[in-house]
Amino acid sequence: MTSGSTPPLLALRGVSRRFGAVRALIDVDLEIRAGRVIALVGDNGAGKTTLVNVVSGVDPPDVGVIEWEGRPVRITHPRDAQALGIATVHQDLALCENLDVVGNVFLGREIHRYGFLNEPVMENRTQDLFRMLSARVPDLRLPVATLSGGQRQTVAISRSLLGRPKLILLDEPTAALGVEQTAHVLECIDDMRDRGLGVLLITHDLGVVKAIADRVSVLRLGRNNGFFDVNTTSQEDIVSSITGATHSDFKYCEQDEIDWEL
Repeated sequence: MTSGSTPPLLALRGVSRRFGAVRALIDVDLEIRAGRVIALVGDNGAGKTTLVNVVSGVDPPDVGVIEWEGRPVRITHPRDAQALGIATVHQDLALCENLDVVGNVFLGREIHRYGFLNEPVMENRTQDLFRMLSARVPDLRLPVATLSGGQRQTVAISRSLLGRPKLILLDEPTAALGVEQTAHVLECIDDMRDRGLGVLLITHDLGVVKAIADRVSVLRLGRNNGFFDVNTTSQEDIVSSITGATHSDFKYCEQDEIDWEL
């Protein structure tokens, strides 16, 4: 782990989580700092989703310590995470396709005046959020069902910023997106980093990792299996850490023939 003059936004120390006989997380450490994007990678079943659920309060850890801005905290419910300043964008996005963009951004947090929805205030606030992310949709009053995958992801990210969080958890935000849509989502993540937010990015796509992340944390079979600086680490080293393979396993593979999306 890297050290700094100020404590990280979030730190996990020796966190474990069991489901019956299955040990999903085993003595896991992780640090996320303000203004940094940390990519969490690992094969299927490595424990990535469980770790997100631990941080977001869905599945509290069995043992271990969670620190927020240098002090131990208990996160036993999603509202605990939200109160600290942690927002989560799950892979399913949880959008209501029949509602427009504004309705989805304020879903469950609607602003009322004299007993009625204050539509102008909510629309202006939504415009501010999209402007902050340099995000684009054709019309804020379009039903979400008419938007592209990348635009829907932007709506979900904008909604997560409504409570002014300090840390955003993004679970596979570019899954099933095309090249242009992926680039748009990465621009949003870059904007969040520039504004000083911490970002934990869960992804299988090492191209996305190389494009946007500052550091990589690898989980393998529920355990830490490496922390890497993106700028000084090869994709081969990251793949080796994910799969448990050694460099000799790649000696017959040409660089341009390896599928880096795991």
